[in-house]
Amino acid sequence: MSMTTGNSSLLTRTDVWGSELKEILRDEMQAQRYVRMLDGFPDGNTFHIPSIGQAQVDNYSEDSAVTYRPLDTGEFTFSVDKYLSSATYMTKKAEQDTFYANELMSRFVPEQERSIMEHFESTTMSAAESGVAANSQEAIDSVYHRMSGGNSGKIELADFAYARYALKKANVPDQMMVAVVDPSVEFTINTLTNIVGVSNNPMFEGLVRDGIATGMRFVANVYGFDVYCSNYCATVTDSALPERDGSTTNNFSSTNGKANLFFSAAPTVNPFVGAWRQMPQVDYDYNKDFQRHEFVTTARYGVKLYRPENMVVVATNPNV
Repeated sequence: MSMTTGNSSLLTRTDVWGSELKEILRDEMQAQRYVRMLDGFPDGNTFHIPSIGQAQVDNYSEDSAVTYRPLDTGEFTFSVDKYLSSATYMTKKAEQDTFYANELMSRFVPEQERSIMEHFESTTMSAAESGVAANSQEAIDSVYHRMSGGNSGKIELADFAYARYALKKANVPDQMMVAVVDPSVEFTINTLTNIVGVSNNPMFEGLVRDGIATGMRFVANVYGFDVYCSNYCATVTDSALPERDGSTTNNFSSTNGKANLFFSAAPTVNPFVGAWRQMPQVDYDYNKDFQRHEFVTTARYGVKLYRPENMVVVATNPNV
């Protein structure tokens, strides 16, 4: 008997399923490197750090009493306010009937840990905007530390220069300067005429020759900033946020903006502090009442902006 497609249909598989599971693409996370994690925090959920100000100088006249002035003091308060859980289960029946049961259960814990670390990333990137009033310019020594992009809400190279100026005026060390920007900012910079016209601006030659970014990092720095792209920049909804000139404003209430961060990542002046009361911890149990495998990952942490003087926020329109 000869075999043809017609008489072997019951032996032919028209749909074949692979033995592996396809996973979604993952972006890079980087916020932890900019957070100084506190220790000496054995219990409780609130941490207090006293601060002192600068000594004053007075004119002095010979043979007269000097003026004694106390140092200004303050207090920084930090709380462990994030208590997270990520939980998944699979019933015994699903385990018996599902071809991919083992592969699927092996992904539960890594996916739960990833979701918690993404929460940490977003919280850190949003810390610079926490508690900030709408349209506030966050001036320090009369220099703005929060502004709109200078081209009708789009980034300009002059915004990088201004961010550097604001940090230097605040006595931030000129070391390990970092900018964390939304991918839309990369596109805007990549298409600026004063970069594309490289013959007139050789400092950006590498950007044009090699492309602006490799992975999440620009191939060259911009006005001293090592620039990284992030999909976790905070959302800005201000309705009239001024540009660096202090007068021209842009509306981000209808088209939400992105908060791009400029700061020094030098270890002595890390802009953020944080603490893990409990690192991601996995618990597993077989629930006999519901006849299912249960996996849960929990964590407790807190993150807060520690040095507002070491932070410049430039809000930009992400529509490119």
